[in-house]
Amino acid sequence: MVATQLPRIFRLMQGQKTPVELTDPGPMLTPHEVARFYAPSYPLLTTASINGPKISDEGIVYEFVGIIGTKG
Repeated sequence: MVATQLPRIFRLMQGQKTPVELTDPGPMLTPHEVARFYAPSYPLLTTASINGPKISDEGIVYEFVGIIGTKG
């Protein structure tokens, strides 16, 4: 029996747009730390919720879902 580790896949969900797939910056980071890592490039991640993990044929999938509020 051979054990293999599934890759982690992080997706930034942007409403109706195609999700942005983010490279895993390192297995030692938690999904929240990954969101903070990418937040300077994707400000939506500062308030995003994290869905997952979901196991798929691709690997372990985490989805960052942006929370869009109203101003005022």
